[in-house]
Amino acid sequence: MRRPPIRSRSTGAYHGNTNLFARLWTETEKPVQRAPAGSWGTMMSDTGGYFPRWRLKTEGRIMPDERLPAGQTAVLGLQHVVAMFGSTVLAPLIMGFDPNVSILFSGISTLIFFIAVGGRVPSYLGSSFAFIGPVLVATGAAAGAASPNIALALGGIIAAGVLYALIGVIVMIVGHNWIERLMPPVLTGAIVAAIGLVLAPIAIASASGTGPGNPDGDQLSRWIAILTVASVGAIAVYAPGMARRLPILIGGAIAYIAYLVLANGFDLGKPVDFAGVAAASWFGLPTFTTPEFSAPAIALIAPVVVILVAENLGHIKAIGAMTGRNLDPYLGRAFIGDGIATIFSGAFGGTGMTTYAENMGVMAITRIFSTLVFLVAALVAIILGFSPKFGALIQTIPGPVIGGLSVVVFGLIAATAGRIWVENKVDFSEPRNLITVGIALVLGAGNFKLNVAGFTLDGIGTATIGAIAFYHLLGLGRKAQGK
Repeated sequence: MRRPPIRSRSTGAYHGNTNLFARLWTETEKPVQRAPAGSWGTMMSDTGGYFPRWRLKTEGRIMPDERLPAGQTAVLGLQHVVAMFGSTVLAPLIMGFDPNVSILFSGISTLIFFIAVGGRVPSYLGSSFAFIGPVLVATGAAAGAASPNIALALGGIIAAGVLYALIGVIVMIVGHNWIERLMPPVLTGAIVAAIGLVLAPIAIASASGTGPGNPDGDQLSRWIAILTVASVGAIAVYAPGMARRLPILIGGAIAYIAYLVLANGFDLGKPVDFAGVAAASWFGLPTFTTPEFSAPAIALIAPVVVILVAENLGHIKAIGAMTGRNLDPYLGRAFIGDGIATIFSGAFGGTGMTTYAENMGVMAITRIFSTLVFLVAALVAIILGFSPKFGALIQTIPGPVIGGLSVVVFGLIAATAGRIWVENKVDFSEPRNLITVGIALVLGAGNFKLNVAGFTLDGIGTATIGAIAFYHLLGLGRKAQGK
Protein backbone atom coordinates (compact mmCIF):
# COMPACT_ATOMS: atom_id res chain seq x y z
CA MET A 1 0.00 0.00 0.00
CA ARG A 2 1.15 3.60 -0.53
CA ARG A 3 2.20 5.58 2.53
CA PRO A 4 2.46 9.35 2.85
CA PRO A 5 6.01 10.73 3.12
CA ILE A 6 7.53 10.31 6.57
CA ARG A 7 8.42 13.62 8.18
CA SER A 8 10.78 14.04 11.11
CA ARG A 9 9.54 15.74 14.26
CA SER A 10 12.55 18.05 13.92
CA THR A 11 10.85 19.79 10.97
CA GLY A 12 7.92 20.85 13.15
CA ALA A 13 5.53 19.74 10.39
CA TYR A 14 3.21 17.97 12.80
CA HIS A 15 3.57 20.15 15.88
CA GLY A 16 0.65 22.05 17.38
CA ASN A 17 -3.02 21.48 16.45
CA THR A 18 -2.54 18.67 13.94
CA ASN A 19 -4.87 15.89 12.88
CA LEU A 20 -4.57 12.91 15.25
CA PHE A 21 -4.75 10.35 12.47
CA ALA A 22 -1.96 12.09 10.58
CA ARG A 23 0.25 12.01 13.65
CA LEU A 24 -0.50 8.32 14.26
CA TRP A 25 0.15 7.47 10.63
CA THR A 26 3.50 9.24 10.49
CA GLU A 27 4.87 8.65 13.98
CA THR A 28 8.66 8.73 13.89
CA GLU A 29 10.58 5.63 14.90
CA LYS A 30 13.10 5.74 17.71
CA PRO A 31 16.55 4.18 17.48
CA VAL A 32 16.94 0.87 19.28
CA GLN A 33 19.80 -1.41 20.17
CA ARG A 34 19.50 -4.59 18.09
CA ALA A 35 20.86 -7.98 18.98
CA PRO A 36 23.25 -9.62 16.51
CA ALA A 37 21.48 -10.96 13.43
CA GLY A 38 20.40 -14.57 13.69
CA SER A 39 20.98 -14.76 17.47
CA TRP A 40 18.42 -15.83 20.05
CA GLY A 41 18.51 -12.23 21.24
CA THR A 42 17.05 -11.17 17.89
CA MET A 43 14.23 -13.71 18.32
CA MET A 44 13.53 -12.38 21.80
CA SER A 45 13.34 -8.81 20.49
CA ASP A 46 15.53 -7.05 23.02
CA THR A 47 13.55 -8.47 25.94
CA GLY A 48 13.60 -11.61 27.98
CA GLY A 49 9.81 -11.48 28.28
CA TYR A 50 7.30 -13.79 26.66
CA PHE A 51 6.11 -11.12 24.19
CA PRO A 52 8.25 -8.75 22.11
CA ARG A 53 8.40 -5.01 22.75
CA TRP A 54 7.56 -4.27 19.10
CA ARG A 55 10.06 -1.58 18.17
CA LEU A 56 8.60 1.25 16.12
CA LYS A 57 9.69 1.31 12.47
CA THR A 58 8.22 3.37 9.66
CA GLU A 59 9.81 2.13 6.45
CA GLY A 60 11.33 -0.90 4.77
CA ARG A 61 10.57 -4.47 5.79
CA ILE A 62 8.71 -4.60 9.11
CA MET A 63 9.69 -7.68 11.11
CA PRO A 64 7.41 -9.63 13.51
CA ASP A 65 8.83 -7.86 16.58
CA GLU A 66 8.53 -4.41 15.00
CA ARG A 67 5.48 -2.20 14.54
CA LEU A 68 4.12 0.53 12.35
CA PRO A 69 2.37 3.63 13.72
CA ALA A 70 -1.14 2.89 14.99
CA GLY A 71 -2.95 4.26 11.91
CA GLN A 72 -1.05 2.10 9.45
CA THR A 73 -1.38 -0.95 11.72
CA ALA A 74 -5.17 -0.55 11.78
CA VAL A 75 -5.45 -0.22 7.99
CA LEU A 76 -3.24 -3.26 7.40
CA GLY A 77 -5.31 -5.26 9.89
CA LEU A 78 -8.44 -4.51 7.85
CA GLN A 79 -6.60 -5.61 4.71
CA HIS A 80 -5.87 -8.99 6.30
CA VAL A 81 -9.57 -9.37 7.19
CA VAL A 82 -10.48 -8.85 3.54
CA ALA A 83 -7.83 -11.38 2.48
CA MET A 84 -9.10 -14.14 4.76
CA PHE A 85 -12.79 -13.43 4.35
CA GLY A 86 -13.59 -15.38 1.17
CA SER A 87 -12.09 -18.69 2.29
CA THR A 88 -13.12 -18.40 5.94
CA VAL A 89 -16.76 -17.95 4.88
CA LEU A 90 -16.73 -20.45 2.01
CA ALA A 91 -15.58 -23.46 4.04
CA PRO A 92 -18.43 -23.33 6.60
CA LEU A 93 -20.97 -22.63 3.87
CA ILE A 94 -19.90 -25.77 2.00
CA MET A 95 -20.04 -27.87 5.18
CA GLY A 96 -23.38 -26.45 6.33
CA PHE A 97 -21.94 -24.58 9.34
CA ASP A 98 -22.96 -21.12 10.53
CA PRO A 99 -20.47 -18.74 8.85
CA ASN A 100 -20.91 -16.17 11.62
CA VAL A 101 -19.60 -18.65 14.18
CA SER A 102 -16.62 -19.47 11.96
CA ILE A 103 -15.80 -15.79 11.43
CA LEU A 104 -16.04 -15.19 15.18
CA PHE A 105 -13.77 -18.10 16.02
CA SER A 106 -11.29 -17.28 13.28
CA GLY A 107 -10.65 -14.08 15.23
CA ILE A 108 -10.55 -15.87 18.59
CA SER A 109 -8.31 -18.60 17.13
CA THR A 110 -5.88 -16.00 15.81
CA LEU A 111 -5.65 -14.54 19.32
CA ILE A 112 -5.03 -18.03 20.76
CA PHE A 113 -2.28 -18.64 18.21
CA PHE A 114 -0.78 -15.22 18.95
CA ILE A 115 -0.55 -16.04 22.65
CA ALA A 116 0.79 -19.57 22.02
CA VAL A 117 3.74 -18.33 19.94
CA GLY A 118 4.36 -15.30 22.14
CA GLY A 119 3.45 -12.87 19.37
CA ARG A 120 6.53 -13.91 17.37
CA VAL A 121 5.03 -15.74 14.36
CA PRO A 122 2.77 -13.63 12.10
CA SER A 123 -0.23 -15.66 11.04
CA TYR A 124 -4.02 -15.54 10.67
CA LEU A 125 -6.11 -18.63 11.43
CA GLY A 126 -9.21 -19.35 9.38
CA SER A 127 -11.50 -22.21 8.36
CA SER A 128 -9.57 -25.25 7.12
CA PHE A 129 -10.65 -26.83 3.83
CA ALA A 130 -9.02 -30.11 4.86
CA PHE A 131 -12.07 -30.85 7.03
CA ILE A 132 -14.64 -30.49 4.24
CA GLY A 133 -14.55 -34.03 2.86
CA PRO A 134 -14.59 -35.92 6.17
CA VAL A 135 -17.21 -33.58 7.65
CA LEU A 136 -19.58 -33.99 4.70
CA VAL A 137 -19.18 -37.77 4.88
CA ALA A 138 -19.64 -37.85 8.65
CA THR A 139 -22.77 -35.67 8.55
CA GLY A 140 -24.21 -37.07 5.32
CA ALA A 141 -24.83 -33.53 4.09
CA ALA A 142 -24.67 -32.13 0.57
CA ALA A 143 -22.22 -29.33 -0.19
CA GLY A 144 -23.74 -25.94 0.59
CA ALA A 145 -26.82 -27.37 2.31
CA ALA A 146 -27.73 -26.98 5.98
CA SER A 147 -26.67 -30.04 7.93
CA PRO A 148 -28.73 -31.45 10.82
CA ASN A 149 -25.74 -33.48 12.06
CA ILE A 150 -23.21 -30.72 12.65
CA ALA A 151 -22.82 -31.81 16.30
CA LEU A 152 -21.31 -35.13 15.15
CA ALA A 153 -18.75 -33.30 13.04
CA LEU A 154 -17.84 -31.03 15.95
CA GLY A 155 -16.85 -34.02 18.06
CA GLY A 156 -14.47 -35.15 15.31
CA ILE A 157 -13.07 -31.63 14.92
CA ILE A 158 -12.35 -31.44 18.66
CA ALA A 159 -10.64 -34.85 18.53
CA ALA A 160 -8.46 -33.62 15.67
CA GLY A 161 -7.57 -30.52 17.70
CA VAL A 162 -6.58 -32.64 20.70
CA LEU A 163 -4.37 -34.84 18.54
CA TYR A 164 -2.88 -31.74 16.89
CA ALA A 165 -2.01 -30.19 20.26
CA LEU A 166 -0.44 -33.46 21.46
CA ILE A 167 1.74 -33.50 18.36
CA GLY A 168 2.79 -29.97 19.24
CA VAL A 169 3.83 -31.11 22.73
CA ILE A 170 5.91 -33.94 21.22
CA VAL A 171 7.55 -31.51 18.80
CA MET A 172 8.49 -29.21 21.68
CA ILE A 173 10.14 -32.15 23.45
CA VAL A 174 11.91 -34.00 20.62
CA GLY A 175 11.85 -31.60 17.65
CA HIS A 176 10.06 -31.79 14.30
CA ASN A 177 12.39 -33.94 12.18
CA TRP A 178 10.34 -37.05 12.93
CA ILE A 179 7.35 -35.46 11.18
CA GLU A 180 9.33 -35.02 7.98
CA ARG A 181 10.53 -38.64 8.19
CA LEU A 182 7.01 -39.97 8.81
CA MET A 183 5.44 -37.79 6.10
CA PRO A 184 7.99 -36.85 3.44
CA PRO A 185 6.81 -34.60 0.57
CA VAL A 186 5.83 -37.54 -1.62
CA LEU A 187 3.30 -38.61 1.03
CA THR A 188 2.07 -35.14 1.86
CA GLY A 189 1.41 -34.43 -1.82
CA ALA A 190 -0.35 -37.76 -2.34
CA ILE A 191 -2.69 -37.17 0.62
CA VAL A 192 -3.48 -33.61 -0.46
CA ALA A 193 -4.26 -34.78 -4.00
CA ALA A 194 -6.53 -37.53 -2.67
CA ILE A 195 -8.52 -35.01 -0.64
CA GLY A 196 -9.09 -32.85 -3.71
CA LEU A 197 -10.20 -35.84 -5.80
CA VAL A 198 -12.60 -37.13 -3.13
CA LEU A 199 -14.28 -33.72 -3.06
CA ALA A 200 -14.65 -33.41 -6.85
CA PRO A 201 -18.11 -35.10 -7.11
CA ILE A 202 -19.39 -32.88 -4.27
CA ALA A 203 -18.30 -29.74 -6.12
CA ILE A 204 -19.87 -30.87 -9.40
CA ALA A 205 -23.19 -31.72 -7.71
CA SER A 206 -23.31 -28.28 -6.10
CA ALA A 207 -22.34 -26.52 -9.32
CA SER A 208 -25.02 -28.42 -11.25
CA GLY A 209 -27.83 -27.49 -8.86
CA THR A 210 -28.71 -31.11 -8.10
CA GLY A 211 -30.64 -32.02 -4.98
CA PRO A 212 -33.27 -34.41 -3.61
CA GLY A 213 -36.02 -32.67 -5.55
CA ASN A 214 -33.94 -32.00 -8.66
CA PRO A 215 -31.58 -34.92 -9.37
CA ASP A 216 -30.70 -33.61 -12.86
CA GLY A 217 -29.91 -30.05 -11.79
CA ASP A 218 -30.53 -27.09 -14.09
CA GLN A 219 -28.70 -25.14 -16.77
CA LEU A 220 -28.76 -21.78 -15.01
CA SER A 221 -26.86 -23.28 -12.08
CA ARG A 222 -24.26 -24.75 -14.40
CA TRP A 223 -23.72 -21.48 -16.29
CA ILE A 224 -23.48 -19.47 -13.07
CA ALA A 225 -20.93 -21.98 -11.77
CA ILE A 226 -18.93 -21.61 -14.99
CA LEU A 227 -19.07 -17.82 -14.67
CA THR A 228 -17.86 -18.14 -11.07
CA VAL A 229 -14.89 -20.27 -12.11
CA ALA A 230 -14.04 -17.91 -14.97
CA SER A 231 -14.32 -14.84 -12.75
CA VAL A 232 -12.07 -16.29 -10.07
CA GLY A 233 -9.50 -17.30 -12.67
CA ALA A 234 -9.54 -13.91 -14.37
CA ILE A 235 -9.13 -12.05 -11.07
CA ALA A 236 -6.28 -14.33 -9.98
CA VAL A 237 -4.38 -13.82 -13.24
CA TYR A 238 -5.25 -10.34 -14.54
CA ALA A 239 -6.39 -8.18 -11.61
CA PRO A 240 -4.00 -5.41 -10.54
CA GLY A 241 -2.29 -5.12 -7.17
CA MET A 242 -4.05 -6.31 -4.05
CA ALA A 243 -7.16 -7.38 -5.96
CA ARG A 244 -5.19 -10.30 -7.38
CA ARG A 245 -4.91 -11.69 -3.85
CA LEU A 246 -8.72 -11.78 -3.45
CA PRO A 247 -9.99 -13.97 -6.31
CA ILE A 248 -12.56 -15.90 -4.26
CA LEU A 249 -14.05 -12.76 -2.73
CA ILE A 250 -14.20 -10.70 -5.94
CA GLY A 251 -14.98 -13.58 -8.31
CA GLY A 252 -17.76 -14.79 -6.03
CA ALA A 253 -19.20 -11.26 -5.84
CA ILE A 254 -19.30 -11.00 -9.65
CA ALA A 255 -21.16 -14.31 -9.96
CA TYR A 256 -23.51 -13.36 -7.11
CA ILE A 257 -24.51 -10.15 -8.90
CA ALA A 258 -25.01 -12.04 -12.17
CA TYR A 259 -27.28 -14.58 -10.47
CA LEU A 260 -29.18 -11.78 -8.74
CA VAL A 261 -29.88 -10.10 -12.09
CA LEU A 262 -30.94 -13.31 -13.85
CA ALA A 263 -32.98 -14.83 -11.00
CA ASN A 264 -34.47 -11.79 -9.26
CA GLY A 265 -34.57 -9.51 -12.30
CA PHE A 266 -35.55 -11.86 -15.13
CA ASP A 267 -37.14 -14.70 -13.08
CA LEU A 268 -34.85 -17.31 -14.66
CA GLY A 269 -34.15 -19.11 -11.40
CA LYS A 270 -34.95 -19.26 -7.72
CA PRO A 271 -34.73 -15.65 -6.52
CA VAL A 272 -32.42 -14.61 -3.70
CA ASP A 273 -34.51 -13.98 -0.58
CA PHE A 274 -33.35 -11.03 1.53
CA ALA A 275 -36.13 -11.36 4.13
CA GLY A 276 -33.75 -12.96 6.58
CA VAL A 277 -31.28 -10.11 6.19
CA ALA A 278 -33.96 -7.51 6.85
CA ALA A 279 -35.20 -9.35 9.93
CA ALA A 280 -31.77 -9.99 11.47
CA SER A 281 -30.45 -7.63 14.12
CA TRP A 282 -27.20 -5.74 13.66
CA PHE A 283 -25.63 -7.15 16.81
CA GLY A 284 -26.24 -10.33 18.76
CA LEU A 285 -24.90 -13.77 19.58
CA PRO A 286 -24.42 -16.24 16.72
CA THR A 287 -26.00 -19.68 16.89
CA PHE A 288 -23.72 -21.97 18.88
CA THR A 289 -23.91 -25.77 18.64
CA THR A 290 -23.01 -28.32 21.31
CA PRO A 291 -20.73 -31.11 20.02
CA GLU A 292 -21.54 -34.81 20.15
CA PHE A 293 -18.82 -37.44 20.26
CA SER A 294 -19.24 -40.40 17.92
CA ALA A 295 -16.46 -42.94 17.35
CA PRO A 296 -17.22 -43.31 13.60
CA ALA A 297 -17.21 -39.53 13.08
CA ILE A 298 -13.98 -39.16 15.04
CA ALA A 299 -12.37 -41.94 12.98
CA LEU A 300 -13.35 -40.08 9.80
CA ILE A 301 -12.31 -36.57 10.83
CA ALA A 302 -9.34 -36.92 13.22
CA PRO A 303 -6.87 -38.11 10.50
CA VAL A 304 -7.14 -34.62 8.98
CA VAL A 305 -4.48 -33.65 11.51
CA VAL A 306 -1.91 -35.13 9.11
CA ILE A 307 -2.74 -32.38 6.62
CA LEU A 308 -2.90 -29.67 9.26
CA VAL A 309 0.58 -30.52 10.54
CA ALA A 310 2.07 -30.55 7.04
CA GLU A 311 0.26 -27.32 6.17
CA ASN A 312 1.33 -25.44 9.28
CA LEU A 313 4.90 -26.72 8.96
CA GLY A 314 5.07 -25.44 5.38
CA HIS A 315 3.57 -22.07 6.26
CA ILE A 316 6.00 -21.42 9.12
CA LYS A 317 8.93 -22.45 6.94
CA ALA A 318 7.70 -20.03 4.27
CA ILE A 319 7.31 -17.16 6.75
CA GLY A 320 10.78 -17.89 8.06
CA ALA A 321 12.14 -17.64 4.53
CA MET A 322 10.33 -14.33 3.91
CA THR A 323 11.57 -12.78 7.15
CA GLY A 324 15.04 -14.29 7.03
CA ARG A 325 14.56 -15.77 10.50
CA ASN A 326 14.62 -19.32 11.76
CA LEU A 327 11.14 -19.87 13.22
CA ASP A 328 11.61 -23.63 13.79
CA PRO A 329 11.85 -23.12 17.60
CA TYR A 330 8.21 -22.04 17.51
CA LEU A 331 6.85 -25.02 15.54
CA GLY A 332 5.71 -26.95 18.62
CA ARG A 333 4.01 -23.90 20.10
CA ALA A 334 2.39 -23.15 16.73
CA PHE A 335 0.95 -26.68 16.56
CA ILE A 336 -0.33 -26.40 20.13
CA GLY A 337 -1.89 -22.99 19.41
CA ASP A 338 -3.59 -24.24 16.25
CA GLY A 339 -4.75 -27.38 18.06
CA ILE A 340 -6.24 -25.45 21.00
CA ALA A 341 -7.89 -23.03 18.56
CA THR A 342 -9.48 -25.96 16.70
CA ILE A 343 -10.71 -27.47 19.99
CA PHE A 344 -12.19 -24.17 21.11
CA SER A 345 -13.84 -23.52 17.74
CA GLY A 346 -15.33 -27.00 17.55
CA ALA A 347 -16.66 -26.75 21.10
CA PHE A 348 -19.03 -23.95 20.08
CA GLY A 349 -19.97 -24.89 16.50
CA GLY A 350 -17.06 -23.54 14.47
CA THR A 351 -14.89 -25.21 11.85
CA GLY A 352 -11.40 -26.61 12.29
CA MET A 353 -8.74 -23.92 12.02
CA THR A 354 -5.46 -23.57 10.16
CA THR A 355 -2.91 -20.92 9.27
CA TYR A 356 -3.89 -19.08 6.09
CA ALA A 357 -1.82 -18.84 2.93
CA GLU A 358 -3.99 -15.92 1.77
CA ASN A 359 -2.61 -13.75 4.55
CA MET A 360 0.91 -14.96 3.83
CA GLY A 361 0.40 -13.57 0.35
CA VAL A 362 -0.51 -10.17 1.80
CA MET A 363 2.66 -10.24 3.89
CA ALA A 364 4.74 -11.11 0.85
CA ILE A 365 3.32 -8.13 -1.07
CA THR A 366 3.50 -5.54 1.72
CA ARG A 367 6.69 -6.86 3.37
CA ILE A 368 5.02 -6.11 6.70
CA PHE A 369 5.25 -9.03 9.14
CA SER A 370 4.39 -7.24 12.39
CA THR A 371 2.31 -9.56 14.55
CA LEU A 372 0.39 -6.61 15.97
CA VAL A 373 -1.36 -6.30 12.60
CA PHE A 374 -2.99 -9.67 13.25
CA LEU A 375 -4.33 -8.52 16.59
CA VAL A 376 -6.28 -5.85 14.73
CA ALA A 377 -7.51 -8.37 12.15
CA ALA A 378 -8.62 -10.75 14.91
CA LEU A 379 -10.58 -8.04 16.74
CA VAL A 380 -12.36 -6.98 13.53
CA ALA A 381 -13.34 -10.62 12.81
CA ILE A 382 -14.72 -10.99 16.34
CA ILE A 383 -16.87 -7.88 15.88
CA LEU A 384 -18.23 -9.22 12.55
CA GLY A 385 -18.98 -12.55 14.22
CA PHE A 386 -21.37 -10.81 16.59
CA SER A 387 -23.48 -9.38 13.74
CA PRO A 388 -26.44 -11.64 12.81
CA LYS A 389 -27.27 -9.33 9.89
CA PHE A 390 -23.81 -9.94 8.46
CA GLY A 391 -24.31 -13.70 8.83
CA ALA A 392 -27.75 -13.56 7.20
CA LEU A 393 -26.27 -11.73 4.22
CA ILE A 394 -23.65 -14.47 3.77
CA GLN A 395 -26.40 -17.09 3.84
CA THR A 396 -27.99 -15.52 0.74
CA ILE A 397 -25.07 -16.59 -1.49
CA PRO A 398 -26.68 -18.78 -4.20
CA GLY A 399 -25.86 -22.49 -4.35
CA PRO A 400 -24.40 -22.35 -7.89
CA VAL A 401 -21.95 -19.65 -6.79
CA ILE A 402 -20.83 -21.83 -3.89
CA GLY A 403 -20.60 -24.74 -6.34
CA GLY A 404 -18.39 -22.78 -8.72
CA LEU A 405 -16.14 -21.66 -5.88
CA SER A 406 -15.98 -25.28 -4.71
CA VAL A 407 -14.78 -26.40 -8.14
CA VAL A 408 -11.93 -23.90 -7.94
CA VAL A 409 -10.99 -24.57 -4.32
CA PHE A 410 -11.16 -28.36 -4.51
CA GLY A 411 -9.22 -28.29 -7.77
CA LEU A 412 -6.54 -26.14 -6.17
CA ILE A 413 -6.32 -28.56 -3.25
CA ALA A 414 -5.58 -31.40 -5.67
CA ALA A 415 -3.20 -29.27 -7.75
CA THR A 416 -1.25 -28.27 -4.65
CA ALA A 417 0.13 -31.79 -4.66
CA GLY A 418 2.00 -31.03 -7.87
CA ARG A 419 3.53 -27.95 -6.32
CA ILE A 420 4.66 -29.95 -3.28
CA TRP A 421 6.29 -32.58 -5.48
CA VAL A 422 8.00 -30.08 -7.78
CA GLU A 423 9.31 -27.81 -5.03
CA ASN A 424 10.73 -30.79 -3.13
CA LYS A 425 12.08 -32.48 -6.28
CA VAL A 426 10.26 -35.77 -5.66
CA ASP A 427 11.77 -38.47 -7.87
CA PHE A 428 8.98 -40.32 -9.70
CA SER A 429 11.46 -42.61 -11.41
CA GLU A 430 11.69 -44.25 -7.99
CA PRO A 431 9.12 -47.12 -7.95
CA ARG A 432 8.41 -46.65 -4.24
CA ASN A 433 7.26 -43.07 -4.80
CA LEU A 434 5.31 -43.87 -7.96
CA ILE A 435 3.40 -46.80 -6.46
CA THR A 436 2.59 -44.92 -3.25
CA VAL A 437 1.18 -41.92 -5.10
CA GLY A 438 -0.73 -44.07 -7.58
CA ILE A 439 -2.43 -46.03 -4.81
CA ALA A 440 -3.40 -42.88 -2.90
CA LEU A 441 -4.84 -41.18 -5.98
CA VAL A 442 -7.06 -44.10 -6.95
CA LEU A 443 -8.25 -44.73 -3.39
CA GLY A 444 -9.17 -41.06 -3.14
CA ALA A 445 -10.71 -40.59 -6.59
CA GLY A 446 -12.80 -43.74 -6.22
CA ASN A 447 -13.71 -42.87 -2.60
CA PHE A 448 -12.68 -46.36 -1.51
CA LYS A 449 -14.44 -47.19 1.77
CA LEU A 450 -13.31 -49.76 4.29
CA ASN A 451 -14.96 -51.05 7.46
CA VAL A 452 -12.45 -51.64 10.24
CA ALA A 453 -13.57 -52.77 13.71
CA GLY A 454 -16.98 -51.17 13.22
CA PHE A 455 -15.58 -47.93 11.76
CA THR A 456 -16.00 -46.84 8.16
CA LEU A 457 -13.06 -45.08 6.53
CA ASP A 458 -13.93 -43.12 3.40
CA GLY A 459 -11.58 -42.32 0.52
CA ILE A 460 -9.66 -39.68 2.45
CA GLY A 461 -9.02 -42.01 5.37
CA THR A 462 -8.05 -45.01 3.25
CA ALA A 463 -5.84 -42.87 1.00
CA THR A 464 -4.09 -41.26 3.99
CA ILE A 465 -3.50 -44.43 5.99
CA GLY A 466 -2.85 -46.50 2.86
CA ALA A 467 -0.24 -44.09 1.48
CA ILE A 468 1.65 -43.86 4.79
CA ALA A 469 1.53 -47.63 5.31
CA PHE A 470 2.56 -48.56 1.74
CA TYR A 471 5.39 -46.03 1.63
CA HIS A 472 7.02 -47.25 4.82
CA LEU A 473 6.36 -50.94 4.13
CA LEU A 474 8.00 -50.56 0.72
CA GLY A 475 10.98 -48.97 2.46
CA LEU A 476 11.65 -51.91 4.76
CA GLY A 477 15.11 -53.37 4.23
CA ARG A 478 16.18 -50.61 1.84
CA LYS A 479 18.73 -49.14 4.28
CA ALA A 480 20.31 -52.53 4.76
CA GLN A 481 20.62 -52.79 1.00
CA GLY A 482 22.20 -49.34 0.80
CA LYS A 483 19.21 -47.78 -0.97
